[in-house]
Amino acid sequence: MATYKDKSFWLTTRDYEPGPPLLDSVDVDVAVIGAGFTGLSTAYFLHRAEPGLRIAVLEADVVGYGASGRNAGFSMTKIGMLNSITKLRFGRQSAVEAHAYADRAVSLVRDLVRDLELDCDYEHPGLLTVATSTAHARRLDKELALADELGLKGVERIDAAALAKRVASPLYVGDGWWEPNCGILNPAKLAWSWKRVIESAGIDVFEETPVLEVSRTGSSTILTTPRGRVRAGKVVFATNAWSHQFPGLRSKQVPVWTYIVLTEPLTDTQLGAVGWAGREGIEDFRDLVHYYRLTADHRIVFGGRDVGVWDGDSMAKDRDETIFAKLRADLNATFPAFGEVRFTHAWGGPVSATIDLFPALGYVGGRDWVYSLGCVGHGVSTTHLNGQTIRDLVLERDTDLTDTFFVNRRVPPMPGPLTRPVIGAIAGFMRWEDRRLDVLPG
Repeated sequence: MATYKDKSFWLTTRDYEPGPPLLDSVDVDVAVIGAGFTGLSTAYFLHRAEPGLRIAVLEADVVGYGASGRNAGFSMTKIGMLNSITKLRFGRQSAVEAHAYADRAVSLVRDLVRDLELDCDYEHPGLLTVATSTAHARRLDKELALADELGLKGVERIDAAALAKRVASPLYVGDGWWEPNCGILNPAKLAWSWKRVIESAGIDVFEETPVLEVSRTGSSTILTTPRGRVRAGKVVFATNAWSHQFPGLRSKQVPVWTYIVLTEPLTDTQLGAVGWAGREGIEDFRDLVHYYRLTADHRIVFGGRDVGVWDGDSMAKDRDETIFAKLRADLNATFPAFGEVRFTHAWGGPVSATIDLFPALGYVGGRDWVYSLGCVGHGVSTTHLNGQTIRDLVLERDTDLTDTFFVNRRVPPMPGPLTRPVIGAIAGFMRWEDRRLDVLPG
C-alpha cells in the first residue's frame, strides 16, 4: 500500500489515508469485491434502494487503485468501439440503445458530483473527436453520417474552420465530431469522495483485503481473505480487469494496458498559441486512439497510441518506456506551438477487454452472483450507471436497465491457450492499420 501513489499522478493529488483491512469474520447481505467506480457506486445505489441491507466492500489494495485511479478522467458517451462496429455486432437498435445508455451515464455522473458534492475537479466542457489523416477523416465522416442516420442524441459536426478556432493543430484534417455531453475530472479524487459518501452511510470498506477464494455453501457465499472471512447472501464482482482471477469469470475478459504521459503546467502563452479556451476533451480517430485533456492546473494528460497485451496471470505491465517516449513525441507533433514542454509523470494501467470489445454484466452461476467487466477504457461514466443496473440485478428487479441488450448477454469466451496470440493479433492489426493510415511515425 505504500506504493499506490506510484500508480498515477492522480493518486498523488490529495492526502489519502487508507482504511483498515478486514481482520475478523462478518456476515453481510451483499459483499462487493472491488472498490473502483463500479463497486463504490453499486454499494451506494444498493443502500439508497434498501437502507437496511448490510453491505461490505472489499478492496485488494486501496480505493481507486485500479483503472478508477489511473484513467484519463473522461466521463464520455463512448461505449465499446465505433458505432458502426456495435451496429454490425449487435444490430441497429442495439447501437442506438448503447449510445443512449452511455449518454444517460454521463448525465448521471454530472448530477451525482453536484448533488453529493463529490470533490473531483469536475468540468463539463464537451468532447471533440478529430481526424489526423485523410483516411481517418473519411472514417469520421462515415461515422457522423451513421450517427445522423441512427438519430443519436448529442452528436454534431463541427467544420474544419470552427474546429481550428477551438483547438489548432497542424495534424487535424477535415471536420470534427462534437459532443457537448462530456465531463473531465480527477478520477482518484472521485473514487476517494465516493468512499466518504458510502462510509457515511454505514457501509464498511475494507482496504488491503484481497479476496483469495469465493465458494458457495448452502444459501450463502464464503469469501476468504488473508485475515478474515465474509459470509454473504449475494456477491458483486466489481473486478473488471482483475476478473480473470476468479474462475467463473476467467474466460470472459483479459486485461489490456493503456499508457499516459503528463506535462508540467502550461503557461497562458503556451495554451493561447493553440486556443483550447473551451478545455474540451479530445480523441482522435485512430484504431489505437490518442486521448488528451487539460487538468485543473493546466497540465496535459496525453494517452493511448498503443497497448500492452496480457501474458499469463501477471498484472505487472504498468510501465512501457517505448510507448511513453512515443506519446511524448506525439504530443509535440500534435502541438508544436507549445515549444519546449517538460513531462513530469508517466504511468499505465489495465482496462478490461472482452473478445468483442464491448461491456458485459449480469449473473454468473446463479442470481446470487453478479459481475461487471469489459469497459475497454471507457468506463468512468458507464460504471456509475452500471452501479444502478447491478443494484437491480442484486435485488432481482426487472427494469429498463436490466433489459439493456448487453446485460446477461452471452460473452464469447476467450480461446483458452490461444488467448494471448488472439489478443496480440487484434492489437497487431490495429497497430498495422494505424501505421498505414496515419501521418505519425510508427
